Amino acid sequence: MTVKSMPLPKQKRRMGIDRKRSLEAYIFLIPWLVGVCLFFAYPIFVSIRLAFSDIVEFKGLKTAWVGLENYQYIFFYDIKFVPTFLQVIYDTLLNTPLCIVFSLVIAILINRKMVGRGFFRTAFFIPVLLGTGYIMKQLLGMGVDGTTITTGIMVPKLIAELLGASITEVVQGFLDRITLVLWKSGVQIVLFLAGLQGISGSLYEAARVDGATEWEMFWKITLPMISPVIMMNVIYTIVAFFTDGTNPMVDYIYKMNFTNQQYEYAAAMSWLYFIFALVICLLCILLMRRHIYDSGSKS
Repeated sequence: MTVKSMPLPKQKRRMGIDRKRSLEAYIFLIPWLVGVCLFFAYPIFVSIRLAFSDIVEFKGLKTAWVGLENYQYIFFYDIKFVPTFLQVIYDTLLNTPLCIVFSLVIAILINRKMVGRGFFRTAFFIPVLLGTGYIMKQLLGMGVDGTTITTGIMVPKLIAELLGASITEVVQGFLDRITLVLWKSGVQIVLFLAGLQGISGSLYEAARVDGATEWEMFWKITLPMISPVIMMNVIYTIVAFFTDGTNPMVDYIYKMNFTNQQYEYAAAMSWLYFIFALVICLLCILLMRRHIYDSGSKS
């Protein structure tokens, strides 16, 4: 008498870590995708159509196709667009590394056990809270006495007379840049703090046992572990400076659209500006992705 072997139950295939992370990412992206489809898809389509058209009749927004005529006017006839565009690129590429380095240094300092750590964390994030209101944005553009608040600390008149006009201009530019970096680094500091607090303390303890110095632990542990946060902060900072309300390029497009009512020309400038900012962000991602530490990778 033979006993028939019972078939083994089929084992369920377990979802890998990479697939779980991808699924979680898509779940969090669903509200954004729904919002884009419902509220932004049609305006984006209209904006693209306006960039290659000329408005014939405002009623019903009737347009006539003109191809690249708007873009030809941007590069060959508009004497303000290219200089403003280059100035914005220069300021963004200069301010971004300054903000990243400053934010990382401040985050490392206030992440240590020190007196008044909570106060300093709040103080560096206050500009982010104040800068979100419409009234504060107006104050940032124009002070009560007619001067710009974001121009930074003014060089005293007596010191300016001693230094001379050329040296004073350099010093004032440096102070303006420092003020802007201080004002725009609140979110980056918070993100760096989150990344630093996510590093296991056992890594530093093991490094100290092996005789590693603070400088070596920074380059071998801290910097690799927070590399994903660095890339996120770089992209965030670039986008923040390119879309800032005090950005002269954004202001020029706004005036061309709402003041001069040249909607098709403003749309062409907007898409050109957007594509360039997108290319800059993609280049940063491509250049930094090889140096990003991934705790879930198999290598």
